[in-house]
Amino acid sequence: MPWKLSSEFTFDSAHVITGYDGPCGRLHGHTYRVRMELSSDKLRPSAHVGRAIMVADFKTLKWAKKDVDAGGLDHAYLNDLPDLGNDTTAEVIAAYIHRKTMDRVRADLPDGDDGADLRLHVTLWETPDSSCEYWE
Repeated sequence: MPWKLSSEFTFDSAHVITGYDGPCGRLHGHTYRVRMELSSDKLRPSAHVGRAIMVADFKTLKWAKKDVDAGGLDHAYLNDLPDLGNDTTAEVIAAYIHRKTMDRVRADLPDGDDGADLRLHVTLWETPDSSCEYWE
């Protein structure tokens, strides 16, 4: 892939891993760090510029950084999200961020572009030294 966008950000959220026998089974929070890496064979227009000069808009990759009331994950209680429910492990959250990001990227594609060349790699740190990676 000739182009790769990379973006990193943090968000703060709380969760409980239901049924976990240990401290993660109690309400607790994390400052999650996320790295998004989106690769593409071609450049495209975006919602903000009509010329084919972007892989995607950086704004699209940073949606999860927004406050929960604005559609992001910052200051969310992750167990309240219908797509996560009680399964709020780093693995499930990374896959969720991947799926929701690709939905947003594809929504910005021009008509007739299925985005088949797009590849997203998500790395989610739950703590400074514990991370999970997800990609398809």
